[in-house]
Amino acid sequence: MKALIAGAGIGGLTAALFLHRAGIDVEIFERADAVRELGVGINMLPHAVKELAELGLMPDLDAQGVRTRELIYANRLGQIVWQELRGLDAGYDVPQISIHRGMLLGLIHRAAVGRLGIGAIHMGCRITGFEQRRDGVSVRFERADGTQGRADGDLLIGADGIHSAVRSALQPDEGPPIWNGIMLWRGATEWPTWRDGRTMVIAGGNHAKFVYYPIKSDPARPDMRLTNWAVMARTGENHASPSRREDWSRRAVVEEVLALVADRFRLDFVEPAELIRATDAVYEYPCCDREPLARWSFGHVTLLGDAAHPMYPVGSNGASQAILDAKSLAMHLGAGARIEDALAAYDAERRPPTAEIVLANRKGGPERVIDLIEARAPDGFDDIEAVATRQEREAVVRGYASMAGFSKEQVNERPPDPA
Repeated sequence: MKALIAGAGIGGLTAALFLHRAGIDVEIFERADAVRELGVGINMLPHAVKELAELGLMPDLDAQGVRTRELIYANRLGQIVWQELRGLDAGYDVPQISIHRGMLLGLIHRAAVGRLGIGAIHMGCRITGFEQRRDGVSVRFERADGTQGRADGDLLIGADGIHSAVRSALQPDEGPPIWNGIMLWRGATEWPTWRDGRTMVIAGGNHAKFVYYPIKSDPARPDMRLTNWAVMARTGENHASPSRREDWSRRAVVEEVLALVADRFRLDFVEPAELIRATDAVYEYPCCDREPLARWSFGHVTLLGDAAHPMYPVGSNGASQAILDAKSLAMHLGAGARIEDALAAYDAERRPPTAEIVLANRKGGPERVIDLIEARAPDGFDDIEAVATRQEREAVVRGYASMAGFSKEQVNERPPDPA
């Protein structure tokens, strides 16, 4: 069996590793001319870390990232709304990893090159179309120099992001992604270590949110951490068109985000404006998703990751769910069923839960707990229990974890697969 993959992002490369482990040949076609370690921070939840560990990537994750110990939700004044341990410190079998997105992509790419061979990954190749046959798929692509190419395989996996060419071919009338009116600004910079250097904070509420967490440590400089920050705030109307196209690597106008945090947050551990000004590269991204599909798989073609279920960047679930997709797809294809049946089984397993996450993220995901508190106590509180009981707050945070499949019981109950 030979799988053709459109996209050499986190989802596409992880799928290639799992397919290769299952004995399936893989060719990958990526529009970009090189894999670049760009971007800022990302959180890998334990259920996704467990899958990457099965691929033998845990040493690389530890070398490049930080094992998150604690998550704090707070209001804009720094008052704690919810606080909980994470990963190993919370009793999981595997850690939660905070890491630079580019470093994560780089280590997965290096593993793919080492196991599949550099010839299996075609950079600078844009998918322009495909045709299904009774026994497979033919893919057309255009190289960076304008020349045309063609590849044949038994199946095609569209892992080419929110602007997926494969999804567009399967859903030609869908239209552009849906913007909820919220803009996300992000950056990463060296910053003094706070607390244990493994704590993540999400502060604010409906007006604006500020996210802060370390993503890399340096043993030679224990007093400093490469620290990720993000600001989310509404700048437009729901379902309007964003002023600038979705692009994870687009530089931001720093003055716009500084105006949003000015006099808004009073946190005792960091002044957001100072952190933002200290950051060399600030990126912006409109929070976009798409409506969940009624199906991903059509014959010998299917979708994966953001091509299948683009979601708002709350709850740390985008890349994690793509990794779960990759594992599921390889498992079904490696089980010996007909390709159409394997893709249908993958679709049935992964599409419903990811659709639920897409819809939950539209309502704020687990961060809805600070939205709730800000709505009820916008100027702070003397007693959090008088604003929302522990049971009410727990229902938001822990309910999301169970729905998204990363509660401790869900992760620990599944034994790791043999390598």
